[in-house]
Amino acid sequence: MDAIEEEVNRTGFRLWAPGFGLQALASIFAFADEFGKVDTVPAFFCTLRGSGSLRFDRMIGLGIAAGAALVSVGYQSMAPTGSWFGQAFHGLPRGSKQIALTFDDGPNDPYTLNLLDVLSKHDIRATFFLIGRYVRHRPQIVQEIAKRGHVVGNHTFTHPLLIFQSGSAIRQQILQCRDAIREAVGEHSNLFRPPWGGRRPAVFQIVRQLGLEPAMWNVTGYDWNASSADYIEKKVRDKIRGGSVILLHDGSHAAFGADRSKTVRAVDRLIERYKAEGLDFVTVPDMMRRNQGVIPNAAS
Repeated sequence: MDAIEEEVNRTGFRLWAPGFGLQALASIFAFADEFGKVDTVPAFFCTLRGSGSLRFDRMIGLGIAAGAALVSVGYQSMAPTGSWFGQAFHGLPRGSKQIALTFDDGPNDPYTLNLLDVLSKHDIRATFFLIGRYVRHRPQIVQEIAKRGHVVGNHTFTHPLLIFQSGSAIRQQILQCRDAIREAVGEHSNLFRPPWGGRRPAVFQIVRQLGLEPAMWNVTGYDWNASSADYIEKKVRDKIRGGSVILLHDGSHAAFGADRSKTVRAVDRLIERYKAEGLDFVTVPDMMRRNQGVIPNAAS
C-alpha cells in the first residue's frame, strides 16, 4: 500500500482511495475464483502487495482490467438471462406461441386479488413468486392464488440481495419461505426466483441442493416505479416475442400494500392484445414442460 500512495503523491493522480483499492481488487479476484475462472491471483496483483515502486502505466492497466472484470461480473450477477453463475430457465426459443406472466413480491392486498380477477376474466393461469413474510401476513390471498389454478413459487422470506448473503443465510431465506408457503397451501411448486435476479455462483447451487429449480425471465415491465399503465404496456410490447417470460409485480419488497393498480390495468390490456394475436398464456411449469427441461411439481 505504501508503494501505491507514493506513486499517487508523485504523479498527483488518485486512482483509488487509500485503504480501498486492494480490498476491492481482492474481492473481484476472489469472486472470480469462486466462479472458477481464476485459479490464482494475477502476478501484477502480487506486485501491489509487495514493496518497491509501482509504474503508473501498470496502475492504469490494472484499473482498466479490474474495471472491466467488475462490470462483467456485476452484469452476470444480475442479468436474468446471464449464465456465468449457473443455468436457469428464462423462456422458450423465439417463435414459440407461448407466453408466461410472472408476478413478484406478493401477496399484496388488494392488488394480488385484483390481478386474480383479471386473469380469471381471460381464463388464463400465471406464476406468482411470493415473499415469505407476506405469505405469513396474508395466507388467505395465497390460498386464493392456488385455488384459482395459478402456480406459487419461492421468492425468499424477506427479499434480500443474495449476492451479499452467506450460504447459511441463503438457505434460511429459502427454507423459511418454503415453510410459509407449505403452511398456507401445502406443497405447490419447486420454483425459485432470486430477489432482483441477484446471484453469485453459490446461490443456484444451494437452490438445487434444496430441491428447487431457478426460474428467471427475459422481458421486464419495469412496473415498480412506472408512471402509467401505458408505460408498462410499452415496455413489454417493445421486447415481447413468442416464448417470453414476463416479469411484473403484484407487490413490493419495500412495504406491504404497495399500489400496483397500474400493473393490473396493463396486464388486462396485454392479455387482450396478445390473445387476439394467437399467443397462449401459460404457467412457467407448462413452458418448462414444453422445453423438455426440469418439470416442477406444480399443483395445478
